[in-house]
Amino acid sequence: MTLNLSERLARATALLVPLALLAGAYLSQYGFGLHPCEMCWWQRYAHFAALALALLAFALPKQRTFVALAAIAIAASAAIGGFHAGVEYGWWQGFTTCTAPASGSGGGDPLKAILQAPLVRCDVAPWSLAGVSLAGWNFLFSLAGALAVALLLTRKGSTAS
Repeated sequence: MTLNLSERLARATALLVPLALLAGAYLSQYGFGLHPCEMCWWQRYAHFAALALALLAFALPKQRTFVALAAIAIAASAAIGGFHAGVEYGWWQGFTTCTAPASGSGGGDPLKAILQAPLVRCDVAPWSLAGVSLAGWNFLFSLAGALAVALLLTRKGSTAS
């Protein structure tokens, strides 16, 4: 099956957008100590799904279907990010208590692990750039990525192998 240039660009974008955003999320977590809250994880889950679907688009037939599903997953992360940003900015109330889950792994004292776990609230932006939180940036980049993939899938172009 040959894909036209727009379809190939859509497939690449569907792979690169969640890959880049997840890389940024993990860099902020492990490089800069910005631990994710519960809604941050929800955004990541949508990107994990998009990444898996985009990889399937490279490996299986019906590539357009997997690319379109990846775009939907990226758009879902944008929706969650937009909601999360609204909670951070105080525009509306979030659904959860939004604390980081404590891990009792490692064979240590589970109570000590709970007490030392970082408390991460969903309604407080731990970092922002130009007044936009990480959730807000995820909303903007994910929305742009999902729209780009969708537009590329609707374009007609010359076929290439």
